[in-house]
Parts: sequence; C-alpha cells; structure tokens
Amino acid sequence: MTRASDIVAELDRLYSASVERLQSALTRYLTHGTPPPPESRSDGSFAYPEIHVTYRGGTERPVPRRSFGRLVEPGSYRISVTKPATFADYLIEQLTFLVEDYDVEVEARPGRQEIPFAYVLDPGHALSLDQVSVSELARHFPATELAHIGDEIADGLWISHDNTRPLALFDGLRTDFSLARLRHYTGTPTEHVQQYILFTNYHRYVDEFVRWACSQLGPRENGEPSRFTGVSGAGGIVIERPEDMDRLVTDSAWRRHQMPAYHLMAPGRTGITLVNIGVGPSNAKTITDHLAVLRPEAWLMIGHCGGLRPSQRIGDYVLAHAYLRDDHIMDDVLPPEIPIPAIAEVQLALARAAETVSGQSGDELKQRLRTGTIVTTDDRNWELRYSQSALRFSLSRAVGVDMESATLAAQGYRFRVPYGTLLCVSDKPLHGELKLPGQANRFYERAINEHLRIGIETVEELRREGAKLHSRKLRAFNEPPFR
Repeated sequence: MTRASDIVAELDRLYSASVERLQSALTRYLTHGTPPPPESRSDGSFAYPEIHVTYRGGTERPVPRRSFGRLVEPGSYRISVTKPATFADYLIEQLTFLVEDYDVEVEARPGRQEIPFAYVLDPGHALSLDQVSVSELARHFPATELAHIGDEIADGLWISHDNTRPLALFDGLRTDFSLARLRHYTGTPTEHVQQYILFTNYHRYVDEFVRWACSQLGPRENGEPSRFTGVSGAGGIVIERPEDMDRLVTDSAWRRHQMPAYHLMAPGRTGITLVNIGVGPSNAKTITDHLAVLRPEAWLMIGHCGGLRPSQRIGDYVLAHAYLRDDHIMDDVLPPEIPIPAIAEVQLALARAAETVSGQSGDELKQRLRTGTIVTTDDRNWELRYSQSALRFSLSRAVGVDMESATLAAQGYRFRVPYGTLLCVSDKPLHGELKLPGQANRFYERAINEHLRIGIETVEELRREGAKLHSRKLRAFNEPPFR
C-alpha cells in the first residue's frame, strides 16, 4: 500500500526542484540578461507537481461516514499542488483517507501548470528588479495569468477536458495567488494562520485578544507547559514569552495592513487566529476568498450589530441561526435565494460557550442571548431608507443588523468551511438608542472581554468535535474528495 507521507515527500521534491530551476533562471536573466531556453516553458521545468489518483470502483470496503475523503465515481482525479511542505499535514490526512478506504493508485507527478515567477522571488532579486519591468520578465518566465485563476471547482462550474476530475477545491495556482494576498492584507506569514479563525470588526477586540493570547504562553498554573508556542502579530512580530506582550500592544505596524491578523500558534495549526476585517461585506469576502485555500476547520464572526427588537438591551448577544443577505457582494456567484443553513455543531458550541463564560444558563441566559435572523447590508446608512428597510427587516423577523456576518457565512457555505456568528448589540437604531461616545465606551469595557472569551471557548469546543464538525450539508453532489 502506498503511504501518503511518501507521496507528499515526492511532491515536495518535485516542487522544490521546479522552484530552484525557476529561481536560477531568474538569477541568470537578472544578472547576465540570459533568458531561459524556450523548451523550459514546454517541458514542465517550472511547473507545479500534481497528485494523480486512479479509482477503479469496487464496494469491498464500507463507505466512510465522514462527509469528505469519499470517492463516489470511478475514474481519474488530479490537482496541482504548491508548497507541499506547508500543507503536508493536510495532504497526508486527505490522502490517507483515500488510500485506506478505497482501492486506489496514487502518484506524485510533474505537472503542466506553471509557477508564476512572482511567487518564487527571493530577497536577492529585489535590487535587480528595479531595472527590469514585470512585462519584460513575463516575456520569458511564467506570469500570473488571471484568466487561469478562478473558483470554478468550488462553484460547480468546472468542466473536464480530459475525463479527469478535480481532487480538491483549489489548485496550486489559485492557492499561491491567495497566499500572496493574505500576507499583503494581514501583515503576517501565511504559515502562522491557525485552523480556527475569529473575525471581528473592531480593533478593541484585537487588544483584548493579544492580552489573552500572550497570557497563554509559558507554563500553566499546574506547572505543565502550554500547548501554545507563540503569538504572531501584523508587521512580523512574534513573541514566545508573556512578558514580551508590550511589543505587540504598542507596535503600530498593523496600521500598514488593511485587515491585520494575530495568531496564537499551536502545533498542527490547532491554535486561534483573529482577523480584524474592519467594516463591510467587501472586506469579508476578500479575506475569506484567500483564507479558504488554507482549509481552516471553522471561522466565526465575533462582532457588533444593531439590535432590532425593543426587548433587547445594549450588551445582549445575538446567535445567528439564519441570514438575510442584503450585502449584494456575492449575488453573481451565490444567488441570495440560496439558503445558508446553520451548522448545528457550531450553534451548539456557541451556546455552550456562552453558558460557560457568562456563568448563566436557562432563563437567565435567554434574557441576554437571542437566536434569530441577522440582516447583513452593504448600506451603512440604511436608517436613511427607514420605510423600506424596516418593512423588509420585519418580514424577515430579524433580530440584528450588521455588514459582515451573512457574507462570512455565505463564503463558508461556498468554500465548505463551517461557520457561525455571535454578535453583541452595540446600539438599537430603530428604537432611538444610538451609539453615542460616552455610552459606547461603557459598552465596550463591559462587553468585549466576555464576548471574545465566548468566541475562544467556542473554538475549544469545536476542536474537541474533530471531524464531526464537517457537516454533509456543506458538500455538493459532485464534490471533490479532499475536504
């Protein structure tokens, strides 16, 4: 039986060889003006490696109960892969499921999809690039062709031209494109992004998260070592001791990045990432388009909303069990009439975490936590269209309004990433309770710590769920085998 680890090792060897050839050819051109030989563009010298899986069918083994790692139709499956060492744990896990549960042949082969030169540039090329234009390099080296990058597989629009099926949602080219964008937007290495992601829309949550994350480093009270290894922050700062927290709290490098991220890192990427996505559905879609290639276990929105019911109070929680999508940002790829289901495992984890952190349960907790529909709008001043908005909100029976949650949930649905939303009421625009400066400060001080801790406790609940977290309701009819 082929071992998955051997396949991944061969993928890494093939990828490293392609990158080395491409980097060497770039160095020769930038130093001496010598272009690579024409055949290097046709013989796969600069190409991503590929995983090939051949499944001939057969029912000699029980069909696995999990929602992924399943082969339904006999045939050939293929996907190009970038940075196999970075994705080694994920690739080994997914391949192991197929090798153990099906009669398959698995190979790592040189591929046909070329690696764009921009993704392999090293610091030594920086000075030479000042004298050479990108268009000139693109004459001799593979470049980023946006026409070849897309989400056709994830969106069910993929068409086979050689009777092979995709093995995963994202190929090497799409993955590299997103990895480059992630570093740009978040200001942190993509290798530091953890499997559980919290999104927020206020920087004050970042300060609270950094303080808590740093407190998790070092020995625990019982003397046992922490499972967390460090905290990574926007701007490239990494700390490994709680006493170095001030370096992250006082550093202003995050201001250079549109959506700064902070990572409490643990082995196997089982820690927690917090991303401040700011305000609006455009940011929410942008960051999840790119985080999806890292195949996170779950992402959760922990932010603020306007309360829509008279009985709600500022500081109450809203647990979204449905979404009214007025964000308009994804109507072309996921029409708004497509329902976005609640993920039961996430809903239960959020509810249990709210009980644990707040110390309340039953009727006492119900007075502070409402479940219901969240409206996500792309119009920050929807109140100025009160007569239209109020009727639509009432028809939907919505209990809260924000600008990100439905977009994040829809992206989770689209990319098969479990999602959930727990919001905190910061104002009640329909009932005259606006977020005035003094009131806002008192609200923040009271609510932020508890709200963030509920999100963190939810992550721990989900981590204990394991593979059960990945619901079949996120899987399509013609789904690629990899999660």
